[in-house]
Amino acid sequence: MDGSAGAARPGRPRDGVVEDEATRAARLLDAQAKAEELFAAIQARGLLAAGVREISASNAIRDLAAEMFGVDRYWHKRIVRAGPNTLQPYKENPPDRVIALGDIVFCDFGPIFEAWEADFGRTYVLGDDPDKLRLRDTLPVVFEAGRRFFDSSPEITGEQLFAHMVDLARGSGWTFGGTIAGHLVGQFPHEKIKGKEIFSYIAPGNNLPMRRLDGNGQVCHWILEVHLVDPRQQIGGFFEELLDLGY
Repeated sequence: MDGSAGAARPGRPRDGVVEDEATRAARLLDAQAKAEELFAAIQARGLLAAGVREISASNAIRDLAAEMFGVDRYWHKRIVRAGPNTLQPYKENPPDRVIALGDIVFCDFGPIFEAWEADFGRTYVLGDDPDKLRLRDTLPVVFEAGRRFFDSSPEITGEQLFAHMVDLARGSGWTFGGTIAGHLVGQFPHEKIKGKEIFSYIAPGNNLPMRRLDGNGQVCHWILEVHLVDPRQQIGGFFEELLDLGY
């Protein structure tokens, strides 16, 4: 966890006050809308360009978030990965790479907007390679298929949704590259998966229903992550946003 570890989190009382569900949902959606606006600006301003190092792009996005929204905290490490680095799941820390012409690049950021967390990921292609473009365009399709499965399964568990996401990846011609397929939003750091914390993740071993109340008696809200890879071509892509809100 980075310096944002002490941030107030939806689902926990802030200053002794537990927000009503409508307020929690609205604030989570507002945070995501701001993240979506930020990511649109990343592309519009050309921050992901050939010749730029991943860390430099990450820092430029950090500065852009501060400029646009006053963001100065993130609840997980900021990720910009290009080329072969896109194969690596969240927990890995591949060597910093210079973005190359024609690369596929993904960004995964967890900005905190007015104490409310977003977790947002998108993929960009610098060029017109058909396989990379197909990968980029498949990501939201797999996400929506996962969402439909979640919607149709009232008692679904985290491990069941993870298994389905793996099947969806395979069915679309890719390999699922993540060790998890998402997590509770705004409650727990997702650097750590041990003991009972596995129940905070869409992952093998989480046999609890996803539709449940948290320790404060509030509705659990989830982020769904889609990480698709092709090890043979050394490319991967990433897409994430709120699973159960905003549609």
